[in-house]
Amino acid sequence: MATSPHRNRPYHWLAEYYDDIFNLHHAWFDDARRKILGRALSTAASGCDLCCGPGRAAVQLALRGIRMYGVDRSLIMCRQAREKAKAAGASLKVIHADMRDFKLPEPVDFMICEYDALNHLDKASDLASVARCVARSLKPGGYFYFDVNHTRAFTEVWGNTWMVDLPDVALIMHGGFKEETGKGFIDVHWFVRNGKLWQRHFEYIEQVAWTGREVRDHLAASGFGAVRAWDATPFFEGDSHITPGCRTFFRARRL
Repeated sequence: MATSPHRNRPYHWLAEYYDDIFNLHHAWFDDARRKILGRALSTAASGCDLCCGPGRAAVQLALRGIRMYGVDRSLIMCRQAREKAKAAGASLKVIHADMRDFKLPEPVDFMICEYDALNHLDKASDLASVARCVARSLKPGGYFYFDVNHTRAFTEVWGNTWMVDLPDVALIMHGGFKEETGKGFIDVHWFVRNGKLWQRHFEYIEQVAWTGREVRDHLAASGFGAVRAWDATPFFEGDSHITPGCRTFFRARRL
């Protein structure tokens, strides 16, 4: 077995194999988006998937006739999103940018940011930067829809050991929560096939644990109102690891 001698930059291998490995909850996220955004999706002419990843949701929405943009800081995921859109015949403009500092060609009717992407910010003040960018990118009355993990997700879910074994890639994950930093962490050991050899790589990933109060305060300061929250548990029926207080879906409207 060939071994990588150092820890890789976070999200490199995660980005490369995200679609293959982290696909269990797709249907549940689709259901939550449909129920929470509801009529806003059916009447929207334009939208954006912030931290769009490989582009699955953005392509789905583009195929409904919505003029869609996708924003992601990972060049790998931007490439995957463009390839996915091309293969599906969907019109999707993918923008390589950080969620704390991005610009869209036009204001849009809604913006989604799913799969706990906001937890990947480095520090608490970054959430204010994201909220301001989102507000600037929405039309008046436009909706911002997203989900976040809370401390309970890191203490009760991330502390488990997870294993995935596919023909050309396997991984082992284990994490937890650091009280001193207020962050969840996960250590990922990757095993990637390279010809007849398996190469071992490491990624260390952290997430900020947001509270509902922090989220609401930053939204209000950036010009959002009508903030509503839904615990994720009812949408994740069948996943015993997701219990009340682990994850929350939010919907806010730009004033």
